[in-house]
Amino acid sequence: MRTIARETLFKIIYASQFADGIDGELKTSLFKANELTGNDVTYCESVLQTISENKEKLISLLDKYSISFPEKRIFPSDRSILLIGLAEILYFDDIPDKVTLNEAANIASKYSSAKSATFISGILSAVSGGKNV
Repeated sequence: MRTIARETLFKIIYASQFADGIDGELKTSLFKANELTGNDVTYCESVLQTISENKEKLISLLDKYSISFPEKRIFPSDRSILLIGLAEILYFDDIPDKVTLNEAANIASKYSSAKSATFISGILSAVSGGKNV
């Protein structure tokens, strides 16, 4: 399972929202501290690259699906989880959408709130259902 890798990704993306991009030292430290395998590191790097390359599209989707709640108003923790989930749903066909939805809700429950988990699940479910976005 990639639960620890996803939580590591969450922490990296969350921190990047308060800095000037992704801190390479922090990323390396988190990979090491969480004892990620080579496959986990590859997965994390792929997701980070995908988010970076497609950020405008991902933000546009957040605005589209978070009705009456623009992306700029979404809590940084929730935005971080949503970016990971959107990247997986749209660009990683080897990861079942159900797995992405479940993992995102679990991370939100752990690092944000029960309401956030519901909000995140709703957006990711809507995107998953209309994948041709």
